[in-house]
Amino acid sequence: MKGIVLAGGTATRLFPLTIVTNKHLLPIYDRPMIYYPIETLASMGIREVLVVVGGKSVGDVVELLGDGSHFGLDLTYRYQAGAQGIAQAIGLTRQFVGDDAFCCVLGDNILRGPALADVAREFEESDQGAGTLLYRVPDPERFGVAELDENGNVIGFEEKPKAPKSDLIPIGVYFLRPDAFDVIGRLAPSQRGEFEITDVLNHYIPDGRLFTRVYEGHWTDAGTVPSLLRASELARDDDAIGRLSPPSERPIG
Repeated sequence: MKGIVLAGGTATRLFPLTIVTNKHLLPIYDRPMIYYPIETLASMGIREVLVVVGGKSVGDVVELLGDGSHFGLDLTYRYQAGAQGIAQAIGLTRQFVGDDAFCCVLGDNILRGPALADVAREFEESDQGAGTLLYRVPDPERFGVAELDENGNVIGFEEKPKAPKSDLIPIGVYFLRPDAFDVIGRLAPSQRGEFEITDVLNHYIPDGRLFTRVYEGHWTDAGTVPSLLRASELARDDDAIGRLSPPSERPIG
């Protein structure tokens, strides 16, 4: 399985912090934000990772991460011009993915808890076409929201609804196979003008090929000033729930 980190965008919700820098370079407690999704992929046993970069300070992101050897990874990069949604960014990675299953982690997602190697292996060995981790939140209207049937099965996702149908959201960890690129190629922009990852996930629901697991650790995004603070507090306290660290603790630079 290969890995993808999405680290583009303009991060207007974090202004003025991101007026002159990429939000993924902002500190989350004792390390840059982008370290956390990379650590998440490394904890799955993934060793080949593509970082999709864009917006400001692209060169700084590359200088920070280098070739990934200090994580025990092989890092490469792809530039995203503009920001048209998660699915559009994933579509840029087709050549890198090739014929392999892959996991995409959003660059502002902070997961603290059990490693996901077993979940990744379960998806890779299954016949399901796409998957995501679900998490209960108090403010689901900020996210894509899962709709469940009476048996607790996901029957659809709705992007940032005004009246959420549950408190379960797909967090920014997506498991996909190469046929997802054909699905992305047929998407139309949403009312927000973006190509939504929830539309990709919805494609696999009618034939029962959507893989979901509820994440039992601790999670937050870091896309707003309040959630940036929560992320730092979560990272500060992660010794109590297990720290996901790079294979090498050799300092960078």
